[in-house]
Amino acid sequence: MKLFNALTIVCVALVGVVLAPAARADAYDDKTVITFSGPVEIPGVHLKGWGVLPAGTYVFKLVDSQSDRHIVQIFSEDEKTVYATILAIPNYRLKVTGKTVMTFRERPAGEPEALRAWFYPGKNWGEEFVYPKSVAIEIAKSTGTAVLFTPAELPVEVSEPIKPVDEPVVAQLRVAPVLALQPTGEEVELAQVVTAPPPEQLVATALPATASSLPLIGLLGLLALSMSFVVGAFAKRIQ
Repeated sequence: MKLFNALTIVCVALVGVVLAPAARADAYDDKTVITFSGPVEIPGVHLKGWGVLPAGTYVFKLVDSQSDRHIVQIFSEDEKTVYATILAIPNYRLKVTGKTVMTFRERPAGEPEALRAWFYPGKNWGEEFVYPKSVAIEIAKSTGTAVLFTPAELPVEVSEPIKPVDEPVVAQLRVAPVLALQPTGEEVELAQVVTAPPPEQLVATALPATASSLPLIGLLGLLALSMSFVVGAFAKRIQ
């Protein structure tokens, strides 16, 4: 019975190892369902005609995490349409909350609020969105706050939704330089307005977009082998 118990513990441990990556992968994209009560302006790259999201329900997902450059996509409620694929910069905050926090930049009366940042529950850093320079200038002046922008020549609109994250425009977003624009029009370094999270936090939460199935196959094989020993030992005991 000692042998049986020991092998059973090994099998249970292996099951935990096999299932753990799947649990982490489910949380990797930080999927968040958000309902806006009014129109919200968003950065590019967005679907043509969708620079301002009407009031409604949308799904936000972190689809790529490359150190200090993140890619966020905004989907329709049923997740069948990608409205926007946006460059974001991790911005540190001291207070962690147990709920989703979306921040906006208030605009003059009659204009939609501009999306600023998205904080996922339990994380002390969030995604601050990067606007095209022309839009950043307008928002910085009207709100009196610094706005992140990229001087890179990127498309603001696309005629077709960006689905695979390996499309050329996503590759451009990954390497696009990012600066901050002050309300005065002065361009300053990112570090002057954004507090980067400690590197170890980004490494701990960043998982590859795709992963090999070979380790999983190996673990399953080891699990099956261990179970065969358990069955064999138990069969001998009862003979």
